[in-house]
Amino acid sequence: MASPDDLKFQEFEEATDLLLADPGASTLSMSGSSSTAPAGATGDIKLDMSDDEGQEESSELLRGEKQTSGFWTFEYYQSFFNVDTMQVLDRVKGSVMPLPGRNFIKHTLQSSPDLYGPFWICVTLVFSLAISGNLSTFLNSLGSTHYHYRPQFHRVTIAAVVIFLYAWLVPLGVWGFLTWRQREERQQSGYSFLETVCVYGYSLFIYIPTSVLWILPFEWLRWLLILVAMVISGSVLVLTFWPVVRDDTKVTAFATVATIVVLHALLSIGCKMYFFQTATHTPVPTLAPNHTAAIFTNKTH
Repeated sequence: MASPDDLKFQEFEEATDLLLADPGASTLSMSGSSSTAPAGATGDIKLDMSDDEGQEESSELLRGEKQTSGFWTFEYYQSFFNVDTMQVLDRVKGSVMPLPGRNFIKHTLQSSPDLYGPFWICVTLVFSLAISGNLSTFLNSLGSTHYHYRPQFHRVTIAAVVIFLYAWLVPLGVWGFLTWRQREERQQSGYSFLETVCVYGYSLFIYIPTSVLWILPFEWLRWLLILVAMVISGSVLVLTFWPVVRDDTKVTAFATVATIVVLHALLSIGCKMYFFQTATHTPVPTLAPNHTAAIFTNKTH
């Protein structure tokens, strides 16, 4: 059994003194590699502080003491694109499979929003609407002798303006209103602006396959697809924002949720009405042969 004196802290001699006394001794650096000092030379002790620095940085992040970059710097926005494929796929899955009592931000995003998924979902939806709308117009007018196909590239610009304005301005309005209505006694805290943008961006994913299926020239099928897409994406928004407003007055809570649903419905219906118009063929009036001959005879007399 060790005596109390053996357990006390002991000061050891410098490594250089030890090497001078025994030149053939081996030294071990903190990185785990061993080297044998040559005879007659003093050894250098190397310390690898990379692990300690990494642990210190992690502890700073956990304690919230690490300084973050300003919002005007590239590093600030780079963190919102630092997601892998599995995370994006899991969030896309959560946006098309809403479950009762499952908050998209709390359970799927886990308070870690990204801009990678919403950005590419919006870009894909823009081209999907424009291309599918062109194909739908072409198929509806196929066989008409008075129709000449012209690519309508302006639809890409219109789709981009509509989708990106909706994906940024509507979340900005919702976030601003919820922040304004938030009170200190409320138990449920509000969401950040980026979390609001993220949930709106992922809720638009269902419209990508829907816009492709809108090419089919069946009006009843198009409206059915609109209804299904509105129910799925609208459920994601309602299940996400209802816990934030339910502690408010009933009128304010239901009015807020109703406004969110109505704006979402206007987007889908407006895109369908503009990009997938039902072609109406107006017959060109033609004169009958006998009537034309009668007119020509009257003119000769």
